[in-house]
Amino acid sequence: MAKKRTEEILAILDDQYSVELKCYLDHDNAWQLLIATILSTQCTDARVNIVTKDLFVKYPSIAAFADADLKELEQDIHSTGFYHNKAKNIIECCRMLHYEFHDEVPSDIGELTSLPGVGRKTANVIRGNVFGIPSIVVDTHVKRISARLGLTKEQDPVKIETELMKVLPKDHWILYNIQIITFGRDICKAQRPECERCRLTKYCGHYRASS
Repeated sequence: MAKKRTEEILAILDDQYSVELKCYLDHDNAWQLLIATILSTQCTDARVNIVTKDLFVKYPSIAAFADADLKELEQDIHSTGFYHNKAKNIIECCRMLHYEFHDEVPSDIGELTSLPGVGRKTANVIRGNVFGIPSIVVDTHVKRISARLGLTKEQDPVKIETELMKVLPKDHWILYNIQIITFGRDICKAQRPECERCRLTKYCGHYRASS
């Protein structure tokens, strides 16, 4: 019953948002996506894309970021928020990539999460979008909507990731995140979800509780 329910939810998402693997952060390679994902914490993808358009011209390589002046980089990324920590992490991350990984972004989850500023969410973005490794990315949209749909009862992102790995087929692991981001921005918003436009209300505990 639970499997059939999950399959129905995924079929609706596939129909509404397609099965195209699309990354919303602009990038040309793995290290650019890594930096863009670090910048995306508590910031919109649209804002990050505005910033990285010039940022990746100014700093055209991992080595350039590794040698960046901290205060100058802080100003370059100021509009993404939390710029002190982000700038520090980006420089330290790129130094590690340059000196320990020889300018190659690793695909191993342990090696990725050993990089400053890189947690499981960021690591799974890289693994799924760059290396094609089935990975579940737990961002705010996935956390909120998965709970509303009854796909998880957990609050901790790592536990949510583990639970979703059990209930979602592998071919939907990265796809689910992409679809849910669009769904969360368009319809299932945090404060005012537009339930009248939603095709998933029959599966939604939040809708039942508010009806």
